[in-house]
Amino acid sequence: MTATSRELVYQTLNFTGPARAPRDLWTLPIAEKAYPAEVASILAMYPPDITGIDGYERERAPTRGDQYAIGEYTDEWGATFVSVQAGVIGEVKQPLIRDWATDVSRVHIPVEWLSIDHDAVNRACGRTDRFTLAGCNPRPFEQLQFLRGTADLYMDLTDPPPQMVAFMATLHAFYCDLLETWARTDVDALRIMDDWGSQRSLLISPAMWRTYFKPMYRDYVQIAHATGKKFFMHSDGHILAIYPDLVEIGVDAVNSQLFCMGVEQLAPFAGRITFWGEIDRQRLLAFATPDEVEAAVRHVHAQLWRDGGCIAQCEFGAGAQPANVECVFSTWDNLGG
Repeated sequence: MTATSRELVYQTLNFTGPARAPRDLWTLPIAEKAYPAEVASILAMYPPDITGIDGYERERAPTRGDQYAIGEYTDEWGATFVSVQAGVIGEVKQPLIRDWATDVSRVHIPVEWLSIDHDAVNRACGRTDRFTLAGCNPRPFEQLQFLRGTADLYMDLTDPPPQMVAFMATLHAFYCDLLETWARTDVDALRIMDDWGSQRSLLISPAMWRTYFKPMYRDYVQIAHATGKKFFMHSDGHILAIYPDLVEIGVDAVNSQLFCMGVEQLAPFAGRITFWGEIDRQRLLAFATPDEVEAAVRHVHAQLWRDGGCIAQCEFGAGAQPANVECVFSTWDNLGG
């Protein structure tokens, strides 16, 4: 009997020999606009096995503008992003928090996100045989940057003022509430995201990460596992230094830039955590030939597949070539289990 998409993902996460790697294509609006027919064709030929579930919130947090349009967009927290290119998210130029002692009150904690319609979420989960991810993405490190500004936040972390420590506790408590709310639904997994790496190393010292952020992540994983959910995480950049910590706290699957770190460098973690993609979007998907992409996928499989433990994921974003994206999924399918 053929396994459902949901079963394939569980088999992959549990290293129990799925017939093939589950598929997960991420498409950005810039790619959907440039290649609408190609995106539709790839999705039709290689249907995803993973899907996100909307929260159907009864209350909506206030926002202003379109986050993918040229111009300004103000998010649910009150941070305003400026974008100069359609189809991608912009940057915060004027952070809300200039002074921790006076400006925290300007931040809107989006408690509206807690108003999810549990019944609607459960119905959505019941309508699909795909593996379902919660429709929330806690991101404490990035959210602090959006509100404070990256350079000032890095300085603050060297000697955090009391008001910042208090706000981080508030932020963490809110994210715990949010994940606990989703954990009471029928989704298969909770997830978080934070971009931790530059091209060469972690953005802050591993010791600092372990002091301030690892305890948060441990709490998030425990919320998921206490309710029988899997736990997924995304981070861009070179995060090899914290891979042992992610394994230790029980992250089930991590989406990271394998080729930035070196696939061979990650082989020691194969069989202990699932590599939720990705195939290199900086060079391969944009500039390589399909033959080179095929070789790269085969290399990932040889180094990291252990009767599971890999999800066939890549991002169709700015610069990616349709033939290369298609090649990612055709190669994974041909490799089988």
